[in-house]
Amino acid sequence: MELAYYSDLAVRLVNSEEPARGTDTLTSVEAVRELFGASQQAARRATDADVTRLRSVRARLRAVFEAAAGGDEVLAVDLLNALLIEFPVSPQISGHAHRDEDGRPDWHMHIADYAANAGAGYAATASMGLAFHLTELGVDRLGICEATPCRNAYLDTSTNRSRRYCSDRCATRANVAAYRARKRLDAERSDSAPRQPDNDRPERGARTGRTADSAHDSIPVSDR
Repeated sequence: MELAYYSDLAVRLVNSEEPARGTDTLTSVEAVRELFGASQQAARRATDADVTRLRSVRARLRAVFEAAAGGDEVLAVDLLNALLIEFPVSPQISGHAHRDEDGRPDWHMHIADYAANAGAGYAATASMGLAFHLTELGVDRLGICEATPCRNAYLDTSTNRSRRYCSDRCATRANVAAYRARKRLDAERSDSAPRQPDNDRPERGARTGRTADSAHDSIPVSDR
């Protein structure tokens, strides 16, 4: 199982709540089981008590992402280390169920779950996955979506560390909002710009290149 999967568990848990929108999907045992995804064996152990357990872990993981997004990497690491101490894991080498093209075991590291309950097991694997992601790619790869009011967590896997939003949808919405804001600002500046007074405008004769004298001179002699 790839380490990226474990770090995604942390993102999945954090984003089960959207505080700015007042939504929370982590409200039942079924919701807890959905968080586990393909780990059906672990999900079957979930009980009502795990809803409360994971809500507490969720708040702590969000704090890790917010500290990282705010540039306080020491705080982010300290918060994550506290979770790792509270929810330890047992790494194992696995591969018997996975074979390469030659039929040999595809050995890889697996985070074994021996926690007393489903919530603790989820917290352990999610925290360890996030720790792997942080140490391999950097603290600045943990982000909080900048699209108001989203504030979802995300893992930046871009090549130039340029990601600012949790999804293409949020990126599009933010770009549209920024464009509209610029258009409003341009309109306000145009409306507040000083207008040229009428008495500063050039005489009509000057605009046509004719003066009063030249107009008089153009009158035929017979009419003078």
